[in-house]
Amino acid sequence: MNALTRRKSLKQLQQEGLKSTGLKRVLSLPTLTAIGLGGIIGVGIFVLTGVAAAKHAGPAVIVSFIIAGLASAAAALCYAEFSGLIPVAGSAYTYSYAVLGEFAAWMIGWDLLLEYALVVSVVAIGWSGYFNSILEQFGLHLPVWAQGAPGTGAGHHFDLFAFIISLGIAGLLTLGVKEGARFNNIMVAIKLAIIVVIIGIGAFYVKPELWHPFMPFGFGGVVSGASLVFFAVFGYDTLTTAAEEAKNPQRDLPRAVVLSLVVALILYAGMSLVLTGIAKYSTLNNAAPVAHAFAALGLKWVTVIISVAAVAGILSVLFSFMLAAARIWFAMSRDGLLPGWFAKIHPRFQTPYRPTLILGVLTAFVAGLTPIAEVAELVNIGTLSAFILICSSIIVLRKRQPNLERTFRTPWVPFTPIVGILFSIWLIIKLPAVTWERFVIWLVIGLIIYFGYGKRNSKLAKEHQP
Repeated sequence: MNALTRRKSLKQLQQEGLKSTGLKRVLSLPTLTAIGLGGIIGVGIFVLTGVAAAKHAGPAVIVSFIIAGLASAAAALCYAEFSGLIPVAGSAYTYSYAVLGEFAAWMIGWDLLLEYALVVSVVAIGWSGYFNSILEQFGLHLPVWAQGAPGTGAGHHFDLFAFIISLGIAGLLTLGVKEGARFNNIMVAIKLAIIVVIIGIGAFYVKPELWHPFMPFGFGGVVSGASLVFFAVFGYDTLTTAAEEAKNPQRDLPRAVVLSLVVALILYAGMSLVLTGIAKYSTLNNAAPVAHAFAALGLKWVTVIISVAAVAGILSVLFSFMLAAARIWFAMSRDGLLPGWFAKIHPRFQTPYRPTLILGVLTAFVAGLTPIAEVAELVNIGTLSAFILICSSIIVLRKRQPNLERTFRTPWVPFTPIVGILFSIWLIIKLPAVTWERFVIWLVIGLIIYFGYGKRNSKLAKEHQP
């Protein structure tokens, strides 16, 4: 068997996913959906809606969200089909292993390992900023040296809160996925409740005349806005990495993927309509457009609620992406592509504690010592690459095994996955050159590790040795 194209059979993966792997099966449909919502809805709902309206789409930013949502849904539907077929930890990494082969799986797994870890670092920095601002309202201040990474302000040397929260989430995930998921459920519930309240309050202050002109930048601006807000409508893929901790993965994973995206899009659309209905779109290009818009209405107390929602929302994003990164690392190690030492399950807590704790330490130091802009540049390219592979894999699998029993079927194949592929390619092309350079460097490191270690130690390769 060719080392670069050897694949796991679907039957083999399904058997792996349904047998006992040492991980606790404790995640129900509502909890899986909460993990997806935790990954999708972060502080972006209070920022991107305003920025996209001011710079690109005007009041038609809701159309931008619809376009971005349809493109993201194309990939989400492909994820849903795979999650029902292959109830195994690892998400896009595992799905690629079944369809495109080991080498493609390695590259996407290595890629997503970086992306998810960087999301944790970026979000931890953002959480630190919001938490600092809340404390300042009560007259509490950290020493200047602990308020941010070097280069982010005079006297800044270390972002202490970003460091602490990264370690804290890693510790929570180590203690048990059930305990961590319960905490995540609470944070997501707080976040969603506050968003609904904000939309409800804002609806009473909407002035329909502010929606005119509806498309001040033309349809081209709406499409440009869609490329910006697209990055606010993915994150559902994080829940598929927890397949082996789901109670009924083949039934619940596809439902959770679709449910989390639908709920998120409804809330984004509601926030878009309210925000552009209470403030002129041209005034929304700032770091906190929703807070500023409500403050201008004399509702300054709403800004405090927004800060609380942001803190809760960011915590749930941290949880979702650190869980996803640890599960991909665990899956790659269990397959022999990385040292098996990382795949050991904690004897008491039954969690993949080694990659979780290592990720916690690494992301904590990155968050504590690196300015947010430098960390954020690399986040998007990996996720888009995963979308392209997953959508392509659905087309390949439908041709190879059209009669395979599926608990969920992606509709309108190949049209739906092609939409996901084209939109992802378009967004990747728009990324800056420096992002590509750093991405290529990371992939080269991955190639060295694969050909130096993974290819020789792959469990699948050893199974096929004569």
